Parts: sequence; C-alpha cells; structure tokens
Amino acid sequence: MKHFQTKILLITLTTIFLFSCNAIKRVKEQEFLLEKNTIFVDSIKSKDSKLYNQISQKPNTKLLGIPIRLHIYNLASVNQDSLYKDWLTRKPNREKRMVNFLSKKQVDRLGIGLIRINEWLKSTGEPPSVINESKVKRSIKRLHAYYWNNGWFNIEADYKIHKKNNKTATVDYYIKPNKPYFIDSLNTKIESKVADSIYKLHINKSSIISGKQYKTSDIESERERLTSLYRNSGLFHFEKEFIKFDADTINTNHKVNLNLLIKNRSISYGDSTYRTPFKVHKISKVNIFTDYSYQNRNQKPKDSTIYKGYNIYGYEKIKFTRKSITNSVLITPGEIFRDKDRTLTYNQISNLKSFKYPNIRFDTDPNDPKGEDLIANILLTPRKKYSTNIDFDILTSNIQAFGTGFGGSLLIRNLFGGAEILEISARGSIGSSNDVVDSDKKFFNISEIGTDLRLSFPKILFPLKVNKIIPKYMSPTTNLTFGINVQQNIGLDKQNATGIFGYSWKPNNTITNTLDLTNVQYVRNLNTSNYFNIYNTSFNKLNNIATQVLEPNSPFFSKPNSNTLNIPSGANGFISQSLNSGTGLTQNQLQEIRNINERKVRLTEDNLIFASNYTFIKNNRENLYDENYSRFRTKIELAGNLLSTVSSISGLKENSNKRFEIFGVEFSQYIKTEIDYIKHWDLGRKNVIAFRAFGGIAIPYGNANSIPFARSFFGGGPNDNRAWLVYDLGPGRTGGRDQFNEANMKIALNLEYRYNILGSLHGALFIDVGNIWNVLDNVEDEDAVFSGLDDLQEIAVGTGLGFRYDFNFFVLRFDLGFKTFNPANDEDQRWFKGYRLSEATRNFGINYPF
Repeated sequence: MKHFQTKILLITLTTIFLFSCNAIKRVKEQEFLLEKNTIFVDSIKSKDSKLYNQISQKPNTKLLGIPIRLHIYNLASVNQDSLYKDWLTRKPNREKRMVNFLSKKQVDRLGIGLIRINEWLKSTGEPPSVINESKVKRSIKRLHAYYWNNGWFNIEADYKIHKKNNKTATVDYYIKPNKPYFIDSLNTKIESKVADSIYKLHINKSSIISGKQYKTSDIESERERLTSLYRNSGLFHFEKEFIKFDADTINTNHKVNLNLLIKNRSISYGDSTYRTPFKVHKISKVNIFTDYSYQNRNQKPKDSTIYKGYNIYGYEKIKFTRKSITNSVLITPGEIFRDKDRTLTYNQISNLKSFKYPNIRFDTDPNDPKGEDLIANILLTPRKKYSTNIDFDILTSNIQAFGTGFGGSLLIRNLFGGAEILEISARGSIGSSNDVVDSDKKFFNISEIGTDLRLSFPKILFPLKVNKIIPKYMSPTTNLTFGINVQQNIGLDKQNATGIFGYSWKPNNTITNTLDLTNVQYVRNLNTSNYFNIYNTSFNKLNNIATQVLEPNSPFFSKPNSNTLNIPSGANGFISQSLNSGTGLTQNQLQEIRNINERKVRLTEDNLIFASNYTFIKNNRENLYDENYSRFRTKIELAGNLLSTVSSISGLKENSNKRFEIFGVEFSQYIKTEIDYIKHWDLGRKNVIAFRAFGGIAIPYGNANSIPFARSFFGGGPNDNRAWLVYDLGPGRTGGRDQFNEANMKIALNLEYRYNILGSLHGALFIDVGNIWNVLDNVEDEDAVFSGLDDLQEIAVGTGLGFRYDFNFFVLRFDLGFKTFNPANDEDQRWFKGYRLSEATRNFGINYPF
C-alpha cells in the first residue's frame, strides 16, 4: 500500500509539473502562441485531414494534451555561453575558487558541457509555434490551390485570428467552394502521325473521362500514362514535357473543355532550331561488355562471342556463360525500343548480385541512314569474386549464464561461370551453465555449432522448359540449401540437419512466389534422459503425484524418504508402472500422467520431415520509410505424402504403432497452412497505426497423430501477444502449464498506435489478441483442445505501452504488457486482473514487431 501511494504521488506531482510549465515563456510581447486551427467548409466544421495538411503553420505537438517538446525547449537558455560567463564573474573570486578546486581546463569544459546540454534541449524540444500572419495567408493560398486542383475554380477563402488574454490564439479558416467544374470534352492536336496513331489505339485507357469532376491529378496521371505508352512503343526521344494541356471554362456552365497538344520533337542544330516528327525506333544491336571499368573504357575488347543475336565482349577472357548473361537482358535485337525493357534489365542484372549497378546506353546506329535504329550498349562491372563476413557476440540467456557467439560467411560469385552464388556460413557458441548435469567442473560446459551451404542459380532448374510459365523477366532463381546444427549440454542435445531445393520468382515489384519442391529436416535427440531436468514443470507435476501414491522407501525415489523421483529412471519407471496398472491412482491423476507421457514422447522422439511448400507474398511497400502500405502472405505445406506412397508401394512393414519408419524414424505427415496480413496507416507527423492478423493450422494424418515441435505454433513474446512471455500463452485455457507451450492451431490479432515523443524516441500503445490450441491431434486435455466456436472465448487479450529508440540502422524496443483478459483464470477473474505493475510482462526486441 505504501509503494502504491508513492506511485500515485509521483504521477500526480509529474502531472502538476507538466501542466504548471509556462508554455508562453519564449513568446515575446505582441506575439501569440498558436493553440488550434479550425477549418469551416460552408460554415460546417471540417475534420478532413487532407485540408489540415494544407495549413502551413500548426500548433506545437502534444502528448495527452501536453506540449512536452515545447516545455523541453523552454528549459533551454537563450544564450547559455554568456549566462555561464556572467555567473562565473558575478561574484569576486568565484572563478578563481573554481579554477583552484577544478582547473582552468575543467572550468572551461564545464562551460562547454552546459552549452551542449542547452543545445540538446533546443534540438530535442520544439520552439513555440508563434502565429505568423504571412504563414496564415500562405495556408489560404494552399487551401485555394487544393480546391482548384480538385475542380472548384470559384473558391472563396478567408481567415480570422482569435487572440486571447493569455498570449495564445486560435485561427479559423472559412472555405466556400461554390459549384465544381466537370469535364465535358477532350480535343487532341498531335502533330506526329505516329504518335497520333498510337494514342488512338489506346484511347480507351485514358484517365480523363467526360462527366467526371475535374482533378489536376487526373491530368498529371494522363501525362504519365502517355509518356509511358510512347516510351514503350518505340518513341525513344519522347519526354513528358512534350505533353501540354489547356482548358476552356469561359461560358461553359461549369464545364471544362480540354485540349491535348503534342508537338513534334524540337532539335537544336547550332544557332537554329527545327522540329521533326517522332519515329518508332528499333534495336539493331545489343552489345554486352562483361568486365567494363572506367580504366578500360578506351580499350578494345580482347574476347568476344555471339549468342542469339547478342554481342558479348570482354576486355579480358569472358568468365560468364553466354546464357547466364543474356537471360538477364530483356532488350532484344530486332524489336522496338521499350523503356520497360531497360528497367527490367536493370533489375534482372542487379538480382544476379554478381555485378554493380549496370550502365545501359542507347546510341543511334551509324549504319542506318534513316536514323531509326538504335544500338544498346550494356556495360557490366563485376563485383569481387570472393567476400567474407565475421560476427562475434557476447550473450546471456535463461540457458547460459555467460556465452560467446561467433560466426562467419564466405560468398563466392560466378561459381560455375553461370552467375551462380555459393554462400558458406558457419556459426558457433560456447557458454557456461549451472544447469548442466555433468559439467566436469569446466567453465565453458555447453556449446553449439552449425554450418549452412546455399547455392543459387539465376534460372529455373527443371527437366522441362518453363519459360512460358515463368519468363526471365520474373527473375527466376533456383536455391539449394543444406545445413547442420549440433548442440552439447543444451536441452536434449539436438542434432539438426536440413536440406531445401526450391524456386523463387517475382512477376512484379510487389509479388514474390517461393516454391520449396523439397524441404527435408531431420532432428535427432541425443540426450533424452535429460528431459525431466529441462521440462521441470512436467517433472514437478509427476513428482507431486508420486509422493501421494508411492511409499516413502519406493525405489523410484532418488533416496529413501526423499520424496523426489530419480531422473531419469525413477520418473520413467513411475510413468510405465502407472500406465500399465494404474493401481492407487485416481482418474484425474492417471489422465495427468498420460498427458505428461504424451508430451514427453513427442518432444523426445526423433523427427523426419519430408515436405513441400508454397509461399505467396504481396507487399506494396515502396521503401523502408513508407508507412502507408499493406503486406499479405499465405503459405501451404504438405509433408510425408511422398514417403507414405513409397512406403506403401515398396511393401514396407508398419511398426508396433502401425506406422512406417524410414531409417528407424517415424516420418511426419501433415498439412499446414498460414495466412498473415499487415496493414499500416500513415497519419502524418510520425503517427502510424499498424495492424496484423495471423491464422495458422497444421493437421496431422496418415503416418502421424501430432505435429513436430519445429513445425508447431506458440504464443507470447515480443513479436506476438506481449502480455505473455514467449511460449507462456496457452494452449487454450491451460495457462501455460508447461515449459515451451505449443500447439497446432493459432489465431493472433495485433493493433498498435505509434507516435513520436521527441527526437529519436517513439512511443506505442497496443492491443494484442490471440491464443493457440490443439485440434485433431493426440492431445486429449479439454482445456487445450479447440472443439468449437465457443472456444473462441478463450482468446487472450493483452494491452500495454512501449518505447522505441531509433538508431537509424535498427530500432531498440521495450514493451510493457498487461493481461487484460486471461482465459486461464476462473471466469469471474479473467478481466482486468493483471494490471499491477509487478504483474506486467516486460519484453525487449529489435525493430518493430510488424
């Protein structure tokens, strides 16, 4: 109670301080602090954000109604340098005493430090938004332009400044749009016959439509469309500046008669200028220089070859196969010039990752008297064949008290001469843990090591030709990956081997397709006897039952009267005896032991996963700074079908569980699907609303009745429901009774409001909703199973707030989550029972969760 009162007092005093700060401290006489802007359209108050974005001067930013950044700015002194010197010399002998106590150098540094603090306050804070009438008038002009560009040519706009006695003021903007104008007709005057005929062939795609309200953006869109149309129809010299529009609105009864004017190309020759009609240009030659550099620009190539009409040159011996180079060039000899072919060629060559950004030049063919043919010169500068990278980390976790991680990679380009890329990476770690059963008193008693090989081919490797299905402009790639990982004294000491053979291709800039034709994973557990040391929650449940039903001198206990099962023999023996006889056990105790054993068997068994999967991604985000986008991802995976078919055809015998084994391991068989959707709304001024929806389910069948741990779902953590720690949420209403809780069905929804606090510091308010369940597998616990729509009532709700600090190259994130609705509690204790700070979940992360 005492601590609670202290927190309330601290919050109250902080609030009083912020509200009592003098916001007009830096507002001079005869000046007024802008408090609010209001826009009235036809005397009705508007909330249209597009209108408010036209206003040049905005009030100081506020957080919870408080202009925090303004208060920070007001803490700074106007002239800290002179203030410090004035303070230092204000009293006799003060400077002398300071110098004697510190030193002359330190006294000067103190002054410099105060100046830097003062400058930081100014840069972090925000100066007062003092009303500037010239900016208000500029806002009127911008509002006038906004309406004019959207078809209101007779707009009336005015403003009024309301000044208050406390040196603050508000500004009201009054807009009277009047009647809008609509497009009536479009007349064209295109001097070039070629350009005119191209226009008429595609007139049905025009963005200028009769009867539609006039918008300048439609005019600009039409200019962009025509420019793209002409430059992709052979008109090499065409530019957007050649397109002119004029409008007639005199005595038209609010109609707009548009005129489209395209003159012939202007050419300057000496002091004279003349015009010539546009021509359709064809590509006569394509010259590819595979090892161009600035130093050899004036030299003659020493090596050359021809492939499908392409001329390939090398200043040294050509090191790339002809097909690998020409597959990435979309500019084709004999075809017309198309600007999109040049853009696609840029992208294709960049995707090879073997060349620096290419240089593509078009020159007039001197052998063509008409001047219609073009020669395309593609200048490629190879990257270094080898590149390396080394990483080193110091880390701690709940597994190891101290550890060091290290890794490195070697990248080899153009491995076989076909622009292939081989990446060999290795990683490892050693650490110290107190949980190791037999550490031999060594400080570094746990370790992990792994290596990966990834080979990429810039084409589809398949027995049949697929060029018509996946043409080369889609940047097709074949990926071959192999990896192995080995642990020692970590968990069950897993050995993990993976192998992937798959393809990827991109039909356009927003869509990515990935098909793993073969995705194989083999997991082997070497130290299964350590299970109950790792999953101690399961052991505690089992041991609690054992102490209730076994005699104190039972051989299952580590010592007589110790009441602690021996690991592993005592725990395993007690489970075996209980499942075989069940003597002395209640029905609930027997069911609990069955659940413990089922989980133990599943987590200690070796896994063989032979799967295929397909992933579709549509992402319209333009760059890292784009905060107004959506991303949709869906994935479907099938595992075990091929092995099941082969096992049946080959007459392989089933084991005692009536399942097939490959290399002594029951292979997994299941179907799994995931759907993930992310949407961001940019509200302006670094305010963003981010939303994510995820759903996934994996159903075992055939040769399996459960999903491997590596393919299951989990809840909680910094990128999921942040009111729970990772693996702590669910399944269902069980309340995370085990370590590493997982299941084969998941629903998750996240909503987050992100805002800027000051400078690089940002804040967030979030709501996380979701849970995991078992469905159609071998789990029998009703609290964990999803059996109908009524179980949606078990969806957990977490709310909270967070802080992010942007270091430009990454974002450090801290989130504080509260259990708003906890399905694990009794029905009358589920809502708002986890809102104490001591019960909050703290999550740290790197970059944004979605």
